[in-house]
Amino acid sequence: MAITLKINGNTKTVTAPEGTPLLWVLRDHLGMTGTKFGCGVAQCGACTVHVDGTPIRSCITAHEDVEDTEIVTIEGANGKVTEAIRSAWEELAVPQCGYCQAGQIMSATALLETNKNPTDEDIDAAMTGNICRCATYVRIRKAIKEAAKTV
Repeated sequence: MAITLKINGNTKTVTAPEGTPLLWVLRDHLGMTGTKFGCGVAQCGACTVHVDGTPIRSCITAHEDVEDTEIVTIEGANGKVTEAIRSAWEELAVPQCGYCQAGQIMSATALLETNKNPTDEDIDAAMTGNICRCATYVRIRKAIKEAAKTV
């Protein structure tokens, strides 16, 4: 099944079987490996991308379901909020192993795009479903709060 996807501002035609998760289209068909596979059941958040500005789990989203949308992956994430998040992540040494960080950054960016001054509860709600096996949650929350000061 050939479909056209708009990813990171570029139009890509992809041929993949119906029902192929967006995650595998990104990684295997388009070579965009920043989005990670973690669990395959939308529980860990490693595969988080934005579809029309909303964070979604690409491991359970069929590629044909996002044909007429704007998809943004970690490779294409940019702008003032994303740069503030990345800067705070570096400044506070958030990543440990780093595997989950693309999904963490995508979820944190979506939060700050809609809420410039999140409470701890707002952060917890937005980041629910993003699992960090290294348990850097305290640094993640602190980095989101630091980034919020600059956006």
